[in-house]
Amino acid sequence: MSKCIGCGVKLQTINNNTLGYTTNLDNKLCERCFRIRNYNDYKFVIKDNNDYINILKDINKTNDLVVLVVDLFNISKHLNDISKYIDNNILLVLTKRDILPKSCYDEKFKEYFKNYNLNILDTVVVSSNKNYNLDTLYEKINCYKTSNNVYVVGFTNSGKSTLINKIIYNYSSSDMVITTSNLPSTTIDSITVKVNDDLILIDTPGLLDDGDLINFIDSKTLKRIIPNKELKPITYQIKDKQTILIDELVRLDLVDKNSMTIYMSNNLKIKRLFKDTNTLKDLKRYELDVDCDNDVVVQGLGFIKFTHKAKIVLYTKENVSVYVRKNLI
Repeated sequence: MSKCIGCGVKLQTINNNTLGYTTNLDNKLCERCFRIRNYNDYKFVIKDNNDYINILKDINKTNDLVVLVVDLFNISKHLNDISKYIDNNILLVLTKRDILPKSCYDEKFKEYFKNYNLNILDTVVVSSNKNYNLDTLYEKINCYKTSNNVYVVGFTNSGKSTLINKIIYNYSSSDMVITTSNLPSTTIDSITVKVNDDLILIDTPGLLDDGDLINFIDSKTLKRIIPNKELKPITYQIKDKQTILIDELVRLDLVDKNSMTIYMSNNLKIKRLFKDTNTLKDLKRYELDVDCDNDVVVQGLGFIKFTHKAKIVLYTKENVSVYVRKNLI
């Protein structure tokens, strides 16, 4: 049975309410991919990680190179979990370099990931949108691959499909285009892409991060929280009790003297209040102990860099992952 070249799902003409529906099996795209591409009309798909984990376990049965794609702006708290399912050699690709400030150093990003429990052979920092370091990545894929097959894995919305489309455009005569979207689970099943006679990329569905804010907002809000250009960090000097409101998504209560810098989309409205208010106190409450040189991460929204130790109270949507890590920048 043929597959949709956009998302990898098996095509069918029986039920227009299930995945893979098309009016004609000669079509290359399912109805869902067709509507995403032509009308930006996204149909949500309810999936869990079991199918994706089984794909990773199948990869583990091979000796093939794995290209692990990680969104620098939105690093999953559960990144190390990938090592539970595969022990293949990994070429780590850090995407969306164009989103983080130019003043940041690529080498520092590479150093940061050495603390992860992954079998990393090498690391490349790229931007698919800017075509940054794509030649280097392509050379390293061909250098490290053990066969023609190379698997591309990562969490949903890490930029896997966008990266593969750019590789096809740059280095292949194929006119194939994988469907991309800012919403989760765009790729449903593995998609095999023949770049040339010596290289086949296998795009896999993204692992789901249950704690990502993207799972709990509407498409209009999604457009505001996902950066589409270089971030302009906002720094605050904290001298006494105050509250920071980040759109309608986060409330941050601070008491201690400190310096903090917010790395989030430029489209968000951020307010600083010096008077007490009950705004957003109906959201989930977190009490956090922040050490020196730590980030507070709100998964899917961005991160806040702290210079000194602090005790803070943060409010955000229920089930969104909030955690503390070492400074990325």
